[in-house]
This record gives sequence, structure tokens and C-alpha cells, in this order.
Amino acid sequence: MVSKTESATYTHGHHASVVRSHSWRTAQNSIAFLLPHLKPDMKILDIGCGPGTITVDVAAHVPQGHITGLERAGAILTQARANAQAKGVTNIDFVEGDANALSYADDTFDVVFCHQVLQHVGDPVGMLTEMKRVVKKGGDCCGEGGGLWRNGGEPNAGRMLHAWARRAGFDDVQCSCTMWCYASKEDVKWWSESWVDRSLKSSFATTAIEHGLAAKEDLERISQAWREWGQDRDAWISIPSAEILCIKQ
Repeated sequence: MVSKTESATYTHGHHASVVRSHSWRTAQNSIAFLLPHLKPDMKILDIGCGPGTITVDVAAHVPQGHITGLERAGAILTQARANAQAKGVTNIDFVEGDANALSYADDTFDVVFCHQVLQHVGDPVGMLTEMKRVVKKGGDCCGEGGGLWRNGGEPNAGRMLHAWARRAGFDDVQCSCTMWCYASKEDVKWWSESWVDRSLKSSFATTAIEHGLAAKEDLERISQAWREWGQDRDAWISIPSAEILCIKQ
């Protein structure tokens, strides 16, 4: 196990507007490409689990197995545990930890995955190397990434995932892409309201001000633009998410 801690700062933080958006994510709408590879008795690690909605969903696919959700921001795990309890899911646990130095022995898990994490870390190759270390031979390591955010992370992560995986020592790397699309009146309103608040109240806002990237007035204009977008009857947005499925040889 390496001795290393995360150097990047998570741009969005865990303001209610951010967690509300993350809680929309499910196994089906976020990691559907992985689901056909799951078996009922697998032991799985979900890195960067946040409020745990994906983790809880995956637990249903491994009824004789177990899934662990790992999250660096330990405070959000209270909500993750509450989500599991509310759904009566018991083959699950949530732990605080840093994926740059996982506290697990080599070859521990059948599947290790992370969703929308690698673009936010300082050393994605190192994290993938750790994921490879703790997954069993023949097991799956999966990652997804988009872009846009820079705070010690990589804004073009989606197009680099496969290259990072090969640098981490994976030879068998399969690539795919999923699109989120918000087009209905209800979905547009939901996404708009999320960013109306996030633009002013989340770590996205405080970091922008602290680093001199925007003034309060700039953020207010951004927030208002999102509000106006959400009221436009022709508004829609699509968000691509690049995916890799890596097999440990």
C-alpha cells in the first residue's frame, strides 16, 4: 500500500444543492455499462460514493455479496447510511478513506469502481493503480469522468481515462460513453434550480471568489442565467460521461 493523500480540492463541495444533484444518480442512469458484469456473490468497492445512491442500488445486484462505499468527505456518509437503512439494504457498509492509499490488502475485491471521481483528483493514474492493486485477478476496475472542473484535477478527464488506465498497468481496457439528457420541463427545472443555488452557495462559488476567478456580482449573473435558462421552453442540456472497463490480468 502506498502512503499518499489527495492533493486536489473537490470543486463543488457538499452543499445541499450539490448533494441533491448527486442523489439523483442511480446504478441504472450512471453505471449501466457495469451492471451486466456483476454476479450475485461479488465483493465490491465503490470509491467516492458520496450520498450512496449508486452504492445502495448496486447492493441489490449482489444479494449474496457485499459492497463498501468509500468517501474522503466523511460527513456525507451519514446520509449514505440513512439511504441504505431506508431501503432495508444490509449487505453494505460505508467508510471514510482516501483512495490514493487504500487500507485493503492486494486482491480483496471482485469489482472496484468510481463514478465521476477521476477528474477531481491530483493523481488519477496513481488512484487507478491502487484500484488495480486491491481488485482480484480477472476482476473489473471501472471509472467514469467528464470534464470542465479544474482545482488540482483534470478538466479533460473523459478523453484521457483509457490512457490513464494503461499507464496504471491495465492492458485490457474497454471504452464506452453514456449521455445524461435533461429535456423535459421537469428535468430542466430541476437542473436549473440546482445550479441557481450552486452558483451562489456551494464551494464552487466560494472557491471562485477566493481565487479571484469571479466576484459576487459575476456569480449572481451566472445564477440568474441558469434561472432564465430553466424558464426557456426550448431549454435542454446533455452531459457526456466517458467510461472505462478494465480487466486485471
